[in-house]
Amino acid sequence: MSSTDVAGAAGYRPLLFSIAYGMTGSVGDAEDLVQDTFLGLARADRAGTAIADPKAYLTTTVTRLGINHLRSARVRRETYVGEWLPEPVVTTAGRPGPAEHAELADTLSMAFLVLLEALSPVERAVFTLREAFGYGYPEVAETVGRSEANCRQILSRARKRLAAAEDGPVLPAPAHRAQGEELARRFFEAAEGGDLDALLGMLAPDVVVRGDGGGKARALARSVTEPLRVARLLVGGLRRVLLLGARLVPARVNGRPGAVVYDAEQRVAGVIVLDIDADGAVRAVHSVSNPDKLGHLGPVSDLGLRPAPKRPSDEVAPPAP
Repeated sequence: MSSTDVAGAAGYRPLLFSIAYGMTGSVGDAEDLVQDTFLGLARADRAGTAIADPKAYLTTTVTRLGINHLRSARVRRETYVGEWLPEPVVTTAGRPGPAEHAELADTLSMAFLVLLEALSPVERAVFTLREAFGYGYPEVAETVGRSEANCRQILSRARKRLAAAEDGPVLPAPAHRAQGEELARRFFEAAEGGDLDALLGMLAPDVVVRGDGGGKARALARSVTEPLRVARLLVGGLRRVLLLGARLVPARVNGRPGAVVYDAEQRVAGVIVLDIDADGAVRAVHSVSNPDKLGHLGPVSDLGLRPAPKRPSDEVAPPAP
C-alpha cells in the first residue's frame, strides 16, 4: 500500500466515525477510535504490509476496536448516575461541525442508540453494521471475525433482545426532514410561550421524555410519560432556563430536529432532540445536560447547576427537560 493510498484512505473517515459512534454513543471515544485506526494503518504501511482493500481494513479495525472499548466501558455504564443518553452530534446553520459529524448516518438517532445499550458488544457490532449501514452478511462476518451463519444467529438474538427491551423493537419511521423541522419550530415556540394546548396537539399518546445530567447537572431522575405531564414539564423547564437568560438555537441532532441551549454568555447549557414520527407527532424528547457530553460543542455553561429563579407565583420549579 503506497503513501498515496494511505492519504486517500482519509476519505473513509466519515464512515469510520459513524461506525465508531454507533458502537460507543460517544463523540470523543469515536474520534479516538478513528484516530487509533489510522495510526494502525500508518504502522502497517511503514511495515510494508500489503493491504488490498483499505476500506475493509479500516472498517474491520474500527469495529473491533469498538468491541474492545465496549467491553471495558460496560462497568462504567452500569454505575452511571441517572439515565444514559449518547453524546449529541450537532449541526447548525452557523456551526456545521466536522465533515465526519455532518455525514453521520441518519439511522444513528438517540432512540436507536439507546436501544443498542441492551446488546452485548458483538451483538451491537453485527446489528449496527447490518441494520444501520446495510452491510451484507459476508462483509459483517469478515469485519467481526465470525462465520456468516454465526452472524445470522447473532443478529436474530440481538433482535429478540431488543424486542424484550422496555421501548420495544420498532422505532417510528422519521418524519420528512422539512416536515420535522417545521413541527420542531412550532413545538419549541409553544414550549417557550407556555402554550400547553398547542404542545398537547403535537405529542403522541405514548410520548416519553428522557434526560441525562450524569449526576452533574439538573436532569430528570427517570423518564416522564403521558402527554399532559410531558407538556407541563417542558413548559416549566424551559421557563426556568429562559428566566436565566438562556436561548434555544435550532439544530440537527443525530439527524433529527432539535435545539442547542445557550446561556447568556453563549456557552452550551444543553441539547434537546425530538423524535418525530411520519404522522407528525413527537414520540420522544431527549435532553442532554451532562457537561461531560457537551464539551465537544464549545465552552460549557454552569446553567444547569444554578438554582431555579423564584417568582411570587412559583411553587417548586420543575427540572429542566
